[in-house]
Amino acid sequence: MNTNTVGTAAPPAAARHAALDVAALRAATPGMRHARHLNAAGAALPSLATLSAVTEHLRLESLLGGYEAAEALSARMEEAYGATARLLGAGPEDIAFVESASVAWQRALGALRLRAGDRVLATSSTYVSSALHLLEMRESHGIVLEVLPADASGQVDLGALETALRRPAALVTVAHVPTSSGLVEPVAEVGALAARAGVPMLLDATQSLGQLPVGVEELGCDVVVATGRKFLRGPRGTGLLYVAPELRARIRPAAPDVRGAQWSAPHRYELVAGAQRYETWEASHALRLGLGTAVQEALDLGVERIRDHVTALAGRMRAGLSAVPGIRVADPPASASGIVTFLREDEDPRETVRDLRAAGCRLTTVPASHGQWDLGRRGLARVARASFHVYNSEDDVDAVIGFLTERERRRHSAAALALPRPDRSPLTGLAPGPASAAEGPVTGSAPVVEVREPGPARRAGSGGGPADVIVVGAGIHGSSTAWRLAARGARVIHLDRFPAGHTQGSSHGRTRMIRRAYPSPVWDPLVDAAYAAWKELELASGQRLLTRTGGLYARAAGAPATLRGPDCEQVDHARAAELFPGLRLCEGFSAVHDPAAGVIDAAAALMALASLGRVHGVDRRDGCAVTGWRRDGDGVRVETERGVLRAGRLVVAAGPWTGELLPAFAGALSVVRIVNVHIGSSRQHLLQPPLLGPFSVEVPDVGLLYGIPAFDGAGVKIGLDHGPAEDPSTGAAPVTAAERDRLLGLASRFLPAADGPVEEEITCRYTMAPNNRFAVGRLPGEERVLVAAACSGHGFKFGPALGAALADLAEGKERADLDFLSPAAMAGAGVRGRPGDGGAMRGARV
Repeated sequence: MNTNTVGTAAPPAAARHAALDVAALRAATPGMRHARHLNAAGAALPSLATLSAVTEHLRLESLLGGYEAAEALSARMEEAYGATARLLGAGPEDIAFVESASVAWQRALGALRLRAGDRVLATSSTYVSSALHLLEMRESHGIVLEVLPADASGQVDLGALETALRRPAALVTVAHVPTSSGLVEPVAEVGALAARAGVPMLLDATQSLGQLPVGVEELGCDVVVATGRKFLRGPRGTGLLYVAPELRARIRPAAPDVRGAQWSAPHRYELVAGAQRYETWEASHALRLGLGTAVQEALDLGVERIRDHVTALAGRMRAGLSAVPGIRVADPPASASGIVTFLREDEDPRETVRDLRAAGCRLTTVPASHGQWDLGRRGLARVARASFHVYNSEDDVDAVIGFLTERERRRHSAAALALPRPDRSPLTGLAPGPASAAEGPVTGSAPVVEVREPGPARRAGSGGGPADVIVVGAGIHGSSTAWRLAARGARVIHLDRFPAGHTQGSSHGRTRMIRRAYPSPVWDPLVDAAYAAWKELELASGQRLLTRTGGLYARAAGAPATLRGPDCEQVDHARAAELFPGLRLCEGFSAVHDPAAGVIDAAAALMALASLGRVHGVDRRDGCAVTGWRRDGDGVRVETERGVLRAGRLVVAAGPWTGELLPAFAGALSVVRIVNVHIGSSRQHLLQPPLLGPFSVEVPDVGLLYGIPAFDGAGVKIGLDHGPAEDPSTGAAPVTAAERDRLLGLASRFLPAADGPVEEEITCRYTMAPNNRFAVGRLPGEERVLVAAACSGHGFKFGPALGAALADLAEGKERADLDFLSPAAMAGAGVRGRPGDGGAMRGARV
């Protein structure tokens, strides 16, 4: 835990201004619909108004031409100069619009014409690009570069600056707020010392303009450089340069352009009077109009109110981080801006940020190579950075703190589970006892799993007597059941006919989707239980397995609506394009938007379940096919290729081989071949969250196309949820050219950015049942045999929840919430389903 204190997070309550309407600001910021954006110090999210200013001008250029559009909106451009001048307390003639803060810096230093021996005094907070320029000028021009020391608070040592200014100097440069922490430099004091010495001061306001007041007169600035994309919320590719009139009269641009000078005679030119002498003729008018809109919005809100808001959030973040075990706040004591830096001991901050991004919180990292005079001086190789703006709220802060706290708890839990202990007591006969999970039927959520202390693994069912349970099938449902039972103390034998990692069944592959959108409310409690059960598995394994991204499930006009669910909404094709720019739906399509949908790391989940099973003593036997079973007294006799096993209960989760082991189901089930491809892209970001999430499209005359976004290095995955019948007793055939081409044709139609090669081809098998229903529960007439079968292409998401349910049933408990999936309704030829319960479970591989 970090015990350091940092600077005041916000002004005293009496000094604060009226609070911002964060809900309205968030609603006017499209990017906040997708994730919690905590990277204003990198590039803040623009508002709808700023976005519209840019796109409207581009459209006008397409209609009129670039020059004509600029003339038509010249008055608005003048307003942009005026707004920027008001923000700085300057005149419009003092402002130049450029492409970035670095360009502004270079133009300013070029105009100063520094020569050999000129001293430049720079604070340790100097930004990397500025430092690199100064280092190059030391080599090429012979300037003398002196980096000023910092005091105990992290700010520039004013005494050292005063001493340095006793000798002639050409420039003092200070970064108001560095990129590497929440520090705020004492700019007014620096300006006063520089003015007293007659030395110009250059203020880098890149990380402060828009979140802190920057008045050039009050701070004593001769030059200010800033970018548009950070706390001003302007477009990328914009920046500004302020040059004070007195200094402007003494310096000249190193490379004049027709925008800032007039060629008046063959060997003579005159500069324009104002700071526009530092501009170039070729520039993006659309981006500069967007910047002007963003600046006006900052003025309308009031920079003081913005400061109060972001510094309060940053203070809350620092306090919260300080309470998380293992997390250290990296900000120096004089930190009082909307930027917060931190790290976890013994972990690369990139890992921390990667996990936070997977949880929907967008942060970034800053390496020492971006701040050697600061991070390098403090011995920090890299830090994680969060930064706030007007669209952020306390909920965003709490989400980060909550995630990091939970992450640490998972790690400690996983470490505890990995320590074998000798006091493990099995559940004899699987009778419910005081140490088992809560008794009675469970509805609406997954039961809380009481995990007993793990002990040394031992082989059950041979030598040491019968097992408590034999589980057949090592896919998601069988593996979840084996873990849940063993964690409660049962002796479990876990069988699979194929070697570990095989690709003959239904659970292999990288990813699956999860969603709340289902046809009937009867599924809602089980869906709730699924989300809760994945969280429990994440807690037990110490891994992030589910990433929420939102999902879209589309159909053509006139097609019946089949999906609904909590918090889901119907959207048209235009709104769908806003939500997922990577998915192209034609006019006439509509979709269900499910904000809770997401991506499951299927491969990691199966590995986690196998590992947890081993920790709790599951006797896993891969490559051991079951040839038959029968009732044997008070238990079950299971015949395998390797011999006979006995147990108190049998759980069959055999996927495509269910009909072979349970003949009563053979007539009701069919096994079909499904093909998936992962496709590369030259614009991968369009196929990743948040620009694309899980989706499906009911394509007329084709069927249901489904997809999962590019994830964890793999390309976007697509497939069709139907296919030909396939005999599971034969090996799966490779993907054919016709199957591949069909999917690529659909990708070009609905995923324009999927323009790369096929990265991976996958075949799998779905076990389909009438109404696309499941069979989960006790086998009719065989109370000691349980089944989880026929998940019809949409069962992976329910794996951990159904594993808990089967464990409950094996212990003799009832699960009334699963009555609608009763095997009795499916066994034999007379398969029946309640009207309206199942609906069309379209949306395979989900």
